[in-house]
Amino acid sequence: MLNYRKGRINTFANYGVNLSKNFTDIYAYRQYFGTNVSVSPFLDQSSSFQSKNSGHLLKTGLDYYVSDKTTIGLTLTGNLGKRNGRSEAIATWKGNSGNIDSAIGTYSTTNFKLKNGAVNVNLRQILSKTQDLAIDLDALKYDITNDQVFTNKLLAAGGYVKGSVAQIPSTLKILSAKADYTIRFGKNHKLESGFKSSSISTDNIAAYQLFNGSNLSEDLNKSNHFLYKEDINALYSSFESKFGKFNAQTGIRYENTHYDANQLGNSIRRDSAFSKNYSNLFPSGYISYAADTANTFSLTAGRRIDRPAYQKLNPFVFIINKYTYQRGNPFFLPQYSWNLELTHQFKQLLTTTLSYSVIKNYFSQLFLSEGTDILVYTEGNVGRMHNLGLSVSLQVSPFSWWSLNAQSTFNYKQLKGYQNVNYASSVNQLQSSINNQFTINKGLSAEISGFYITRARNDLQELLYPTGQLSAGLSQSLFKGKGSLKLSARDIFYTQAMEGLTDFPAASEYFILTRDSRVVNLAFTYRFGKPLKASKRSAGGAADEINRAGT
Repeated sequence: MLNYRKGRINTFANYGVNLSKNFTDIYAYRQYFGTNVSVSPFLDQSSSFQSKNSGHLLKTGLDYYVSDKTTIGLTLTGNLGKRNGRSEAIATWKGNSGNIDSAIGTYSTTNFKLKNGAVNVNLRQILSKTQDLAIDLDALKYDITNDQVFTNKLLAAGGYVKGSVAQIPSTLKILSAKADYTIRFGKNHKLESGFKSSSISTDNIAAYQLFNGSNLSEDLNKSNHFLYKEDINALYSSFESKFGKFNAQTGIRYENTHYDANQLGNSIRRDSAFSKNYSNLFPSGYISYAADTANTFSLTAGRRIDRPAYQKLNPFVFIINKYTYQRGNPFFLPQYSWNLELTHQFKQLLTTTLSYSVIKNYFSQLFLSEGTDILVYTEGNVGRMHNLGLSVSLQVSPFSWWSLNAQSTFNYKQLKGYQNVNYASSVNQLQSSINNQFTINKGLSAEISGFYITRARNDLQELLYPTGQLSAGLSQSLFKGKGSLKLSARDIFYTQAMEGLTDFPAASEYFILTRDSRVVNLAFTYRFGKPLKASKRSAGGAADEINRAGT
């Protein structure tokens, strides 16, 4: 990163490039059940996905100090990304005796390109000794092209060759305006208020063609054109006060959301349009009490909303193999949660938290049956989830050369919902992590860290088996502290896999997913010139929308 300041102008520029290769291997064993609840056919599936990725990110801008009280900033961001992928999936049908009935190979190539540009204009104004004003204006655009080719082959003598070709371009535009006002009353009281308005529009096309072995023809069952526009307006305010041994804050946020969605039809599929307008209040607050110099108690409560990523609303199909699809959901709604936490902190050593949350319309994977043998993976809202948790974290330095951070979180989750049939599931899960920092000598340090998760549930119909990993690293300071060389290794024993069991309406599936989680990094950094005091720069007002873009 480069930074230059002279007089009233401060400029900066940051450029990054990324070149990588990735792979994901999935094995699944699916059992289909007949109406008499006896096991009928088995589907043995193995899939392998590889990709080559490249990315370029440029961020530049300037800050102009109009006066000691007024600063105007401009930030420009550009991002180019490319991913070329290929996959191979073999789906083998087996009878009750385990004999192979037939096998289908699905082979695909994907060419994904992303262009993203963003502009942020911001103003920081000191109105008086007790009052501040901050304004952010953001504009972003994402252009995505995604070309896919799928080929299905019957792996037998005289077998057929069929497939499909897809072009799936998307355009995403985001406009955001945000203003925050702060006023302080004495040393111990502060009021913050503001508003935010954002507008998001997406234009998504899915153009599919069928290949029958010799010719291409338009596939109107999968082809679609999906338009989505969303406007969110919010007003919010919070008041923080400190009195004696107490520190408290209370806040309220009002949001109004309106969206319009339109799936344009074709000659065999009707178009459909739907819209929704809703408003919500989100109260929040906390109170803390310093009992003495060693013990602090705090209580936190609040309601929040989480919205799905924009691309997960697109009702388009990704073919994993002939019998397994992945698809977006245009009816994906936000989830709402009430959260309550009671925390005790002993010095900077030990923190204990008891928590409870209830989530309505919680996000979950959905597993749908289509026809007699096709299963579709999608995401949506299902029922409620109750979560009771207990977390303990420890920060200690047993010796001057060794510091340790450890945390364990126990959760009891109860999930209920309707997905073709009524489902109910629960789980007791424990997640533990530890990080050790060692000072070997004045310039050499080491790190060992890891985590372990017991059986867990994140979705109504899916149980995850235990997993974990161990990582380590060495860092050497060079050139009198101006440079450093770091060697690190993640998931050394290659144990971080996603393994579990999924329940479908008329089937069950064991799966295990492994990625390139074992990675070795060698990094060298060097700082040129004299260190400058970093100026506080706006991060923009569209962080939530950027996270939902998910690109």
